[in-house]
Amino acid sequence: MASLELPSIGTRLSYSGHLGTVRFVGPVDGTQGVWLGVEWDDPKRGKHDGVKDGKRYFSCLVPNSGSFIRPSPAVSYGVSFLSALTAKYIDIPHGDTATEKIVLGSSNGAIEVEAVGLDKIRGKLARLERLREVSLDGECVSKADLPGEIERTCPGIRGLDLSKNLLPTWDVVASIATELRDLRSLSLNQNRLRPPQLLRPGTTAFQRLEDLQLNGTLTTWDEFRTILIYLPSLRTIELGYNRLQNLVTEQDPQGSPRGGTNATLHSVNLDSNNLDSFGDICAAMRSLLGIRRLVLTSNYIASISSAVSPPEGQAGEDSPVGGLTHLALAFNRLADWHDIDTLTRWCPQLESLTLAGNPLVEDPTHKPHARSFTIAKVPSLRVLDGATVTPKERTDSELLYLSYISKQPLSDDAKRAAHPQWQALCTKHGVSDAPTSSATQEMPDTLSNRLINVRIYHATSAPPRSLPSAEVEDYLRGCRTNVSLRVLSTMTVRTFRLKALKTFKIPKTQQNAAKLWMLLRDGQFVEMDEEYAGRDLSWWGVEENTLCVISTSEQ
Repeated sequence: MASLELPSIGTRLSYSGHLGTVRFVGPVDGTQGVWLGVEWDDPKRGKHDGVKDGKRYFSCLVPNSGSFIRPSPAVSYGVSFLSALTAKYIDIPHGDTATEKIVLGSSNGAIEVEAVGLDKIRGKLARLERLREVSLDGECVSKADLPGEIERTCPGIRGLDLSKNLLPTWDVVASIATELRDLRSLSLNQNRLRPPQLLRPGTTAFQRLEDLQLNGTLTTWDEFRTILIYLPSLRTIELGYNRLQNLVTEQDPQGSPRGGTNATLHSVNLDSNNLDSFGDICAAMRSLLGIRRLVLTSNYIASISSAVSPPEGQAGEDSPVGGLTHLALAFNRLADWHDIDTLTRWCPQLESLTLAGNPLVEDPTHKPHARSFTIAKVPSLRVLDGATVTPKERTDSELLYLSYISKQPLSDDAKRAAHPQWQALCTKHGVSDAPTSSATQEMPDTLSNRLINVRIYHATSAPPRSLPSAEVEDYLRGCRTNVSLRVLSTMTVRTFRLKALKTFKIPKTQQNAAKLWMLLRDGQFVEMDEEYAGRDLSWWGVEENTLCVISTSEQ
């Protein structure tokens, strides 16, 4: 035991398949010999946080992730980069079995898949100088090789996965990367990296690096900002599963940029952390001038504050995330529609949004109209929860939203306050925003008073997609005939269509091909198709004096 070389504090180790970091080396009261105090990467392996019998020997980043072990030959302190590379791609066939199980590095150990014929692939990749994509995930890499050896052996590597290894510091990572001059993508998931001590601005280590993964590394936002100085070409960063509670550093309590501004980074992934303040997150993005994509999935965000209050018509001008086009907020705690209204103030250019898993869209009360309301509230949206928003769906959603607002007993000022998009949607769709007269409000609630007049025209061909206002009247005069129907707004479109077919005495041979259209006030014709035929007329926005067209083909 005495002949074993003891590790220094901060050394990474592997013991019985578990990875950890040495936090203490020395004697423990009441015992003989030397102990290693280890903080394990997997907290379940730990027994305490460095305290034994009331005495603290070391501290852990994650509570109760520490324990003591004896120094022994069973403890591995890792191998060099080239030793791991040759062992995986040249030296050791993995046996006769046709399949191997591999773990996807960015999945935090959650995704394990079977790969077929990896030994054959290794044979083809045995010429190391031809390697472009390399995975040394879980190969106990802890250090670089002698200067120049990596560059001579495998200079063409563009993508490198060093996840779940024994790399102790960013200086070691840099000593490997500096010899891979064409490195574009680097995965360091589930490592524990101390900040750099030897790196200087202008280092050649990461000059071309564009994509970096630091999931499950416990890297703080402050540490990332320190590293970002040395990554002049970085475009995407993943910082998921890092137990982040905020993005405001001790050095910069106001969220001022630690390393100045950055114009290259366009995508930040903060998936599965403990973040709860949308405003603070956005403030931390202010120095990232090129950010377009922000992933906040599976955090604890319960509201979207109204901290950004630019003048009317200038939404986003003072927002640190005003240029965002994609925002992922799935599986948070949003439960109020006001949060979606406020979102457009922060992100006026938003094109893609995820909201699945929030109470707002999963609650049975909101779920039936959650997608439609979100589309109506965010006018720039093109993709919602991975599904494209078609022009027809947008029109349908906005009309539904307007119909919903019209049923609320609110003054115009109250509607503007409660529904910021209401005025713009009224203008867009030609919906009257005049207040309801008191006489109308006081009419008795009888069946006849609930009936609305809908004028429907019979045409022999489908109407044009839209017409200028001056041509609409000419088109309607050219229809075969028209009639005014008094119907309930709660009548389904399917029933309304049948009523129209019967009224115009359209032959059964033509009924299946008949199509129903609604004329909007801006001259657009919207097809009330079969997909939504079970919806009632009010859902479509049909109201008093709405004009419709039913088209049939003459035989």
